Amino acid sequence: MRINSFSDVSLRLLMVLCSAPEGELSTTRDLAEQVGTPYNHVSKAVLKLRQMGLVEAIRGRTGGVRISPAGKATTVGQVLRVLDDHQDAAECRTEMGECPLAHNCGLRGVLNHARESFYVSLDNVTIYSLARKTNDGPVPVMLSTTRPG
Repeated sequence: MRINSFSDVSLRLLMVLCSAPEGELSTTRDLAEQVGTPYNHVSKAVLKLRQMGLVEAIRGRTGGVRISPAGKATTVGQVLRVLDDHQDAAECRTEMGECPLAHNCGLRGVLNHARESFYVSLDNVTIYSLARKTNDGPVPVMLSTTRPG
């Protein structure tokens, strides 16, 4: 399975926020730098994570973003279910239109079941458990889409 880039950025943000000292606020610009992602993308992710109740955003000159209690308890599977674009795993169209097997094909259902199994396998992994804690503050987290050689 492959997650979309928005989900990737959102998970990285949650891990960085979990690694911050308790109650510490981070600016969106600082977070963008820490996760190596453009500010606009991080801003959109923070907005969505706030709507999901996973982060708290405090406005103003001394404001910033921090992980919420719900964010500490949430699992990777729960986050991905909301953020994934939920398109069918199989492309059921051809250059000439709808796939001729669309009505008698079991592939779409099997692949969608596999995606749900992927999420279920991540339901036991909290974001908080993935964050690296140090005494020096946040640790930049880099997710890779390439396999180790």
